[in-house]
Amino acid sequence: MKSISTATDTTDIPMTFKTRGGKTVIVLPDGSRGLARREAIVDNSMVKVIARGFRWRQLLDSGKYSTIDDLAVAEKINPSYVSRILRLAYLSPKVVQAIMDGKQPVWLTLKDLLLPHPMEWPTQERHFLYSKKSG
Repeated sequence: MKSISTATDTTDIPMTFKTRGGKTVIVLPDGSRGLARREAIVDNSMVKVIARGFRWRQLLDSGKYSTIDDLAVAEKINPSYVSRILRLAYLSPKVVQAIMDGKQPVWLTLKDLLLPHPMEWPTQERHFLYSKKSG
């Protein structure tokens, strides 16, 4: 009689799954994508919030609203949220372009963009485009 082995081989592959632009992607420990992208994956939520920041800045610069509080009342949202979104109107053009082209790092999320960040463009570029985020 032939004996059947029930031993199984297990291979651990360190990776995580992240949702980016409405799609799930594999993220390897070094922050790169598990599968090469055939096309850019534009994260529409990031694009929309950056566009909103630029729009709000234009409304303030034009004098339509004189303060963040006035703008917040008109938009029916919290002034602190308006402030966080307005910061995005001052992002480095390289960061904005990477997001618009869908070429931002896989670990970069909308939540990351809304956190306080440096105002100097070279520092922003290092922070958002080149710093490896874990987990």
